[in-house]
Amino acid sequence: MSKSQGKRKVRVEFRKNRGKRTRDNDLTRDFQNDLREDAPKVASPASGSHSFHALELGELEDRLTSSERVRARGDLSRKRTIVTTAEEEQDGETRGDTPDDALEPFAMLAVDLSRCEPGRVVRIHGLNSVVEADGDGRLVRCRLRRLLKTLAIDGRGVLAVGDRVWFRPDRPGGSEGFIEKVERRRGIVTRGYRKREHVLVANVDQLLIVSAFEDPGLKPGLIDRYLISAERGGVRPVIVFNKADLVDLAHYQWIVGLYAQLGYETLVTSVKSGVGLDRLRTILQRGITALSGQSGVGKSSLINAVDPAIHLKVGEVSSQTHKGKHTTTTAELIRTSSGGFVVDTPGLRQFELWGVVPSEIEGYFPEFRPLIPHCRFPDCTHTHESGCAVKEAVAEGLIHDGRYESYLKLFFQQPLEGDADSL
Repeated sequence: MSKSQGKRKVRVEFRKNRGKRTRDNDLTRDFQNDLREDAPKVASPASGSHSFHALELGELEDRLTSSERVRARGDLSRKRTIVTTAEEEQDGETRGDTPDDALEPFAMLAVDLSRCEPGRVVRIHGLNSVVEADGDGRLVRCRLRRLLKTLAIDGRGVLAVGDRVWFRPDRPGGSEGFIEKVERRRGIVTRGYRKREHVLVANVDQLLIVSAFEDPGLKPGLIDRYLISAERGGVRPVIVFNKADLVDLAHYQWIVGLYAQLGYETLVTSVKSGVGLDRLRTILQRGITALSGQSGVGKSSLINAVDPAIHLKVGEVSSQTHKGKHTTTTAELIRTSSGGFVVDTPGLRQFELWGVVPSEIEGYFPEFRPLIPHCRFPDCTHTHESGCAVKEAVAEGLIHDGRYESYLKLFFQQPLEGDADSL
């Protein structure tokens, strides 16, 4: 059997500070030196021998195919090719890092499934995770296989709560094991983090975007970013306006009605008064639901209120800054007594979109869509052009000023006002 059989080529990002080969790993120089040294030892064709004495052709092929090559100038193509085997992946001899959009090849890695069990990631602690086994529902503390672990060190998208995985237990029915394979994802919520994609949660059906009328207060710009991320990831959004007992709802009906008129499902809730909790229970029965929003809006309190069997730790809002304190520090998948699943995610104060270029932003604003064909210029950005149907609609009050300002911030990639990222 050829040495190349059983090997797999994978495209990953260049390692940091490794744009150039080090002197010891200069394959071209090694190759030339080997040829010079072995030239006298190469037999002539008449002798019937065609192999090198010191450098076998098979070894040479392996060394050359593992070199790094830049095939194009675009950022998506600036990858290096690595050749892996099952043994190298398990023993950690392959090194590389990759963002989430390059995770797809690792979902197809050859794995001996006869030694593995299927399950779902319910909690992550650094490079370790807790997986719920499909068969008996036991919780298994798992580590990543070496290749996935190497990828996860510098990225935040290799493994996420909600991922469907195959894990190999240390023994039949054991409580520890290794995650060998991550299945393809659906229904993801992501954000940008340090120029990489950070997958907040995977394989969810709907996203509850929780805001608070007061303490810490509404952030419509943050709501808009969550809506775009949900639509891009194939997740149904539900906007929850919490802490209704702290305000006069008559002053806030405009914003609830604004999003409802745009076609989004909205809900007003209060843990203290019980407003909206019955409807929230019904919503949570629809598959797997992720709760997200800034710190202090009451995500954990809502989960505790609709399901008394769940006891999540809750925090208070700072009396000095009126901002939430981070009580939930890691995402966790929780089974509800009604048969559904909820994912309580850590609070975020800022949310940077990932994978959305400025020219695509207009498509995520439903009120813009019927007006775009009426703009004077086909490539209108709705920022400064004359004859822009969107700008005319804003001037006439047909599009809310706040929504248009949110569009401008997203188009020009301006951060939200407030604190730095919490994660």
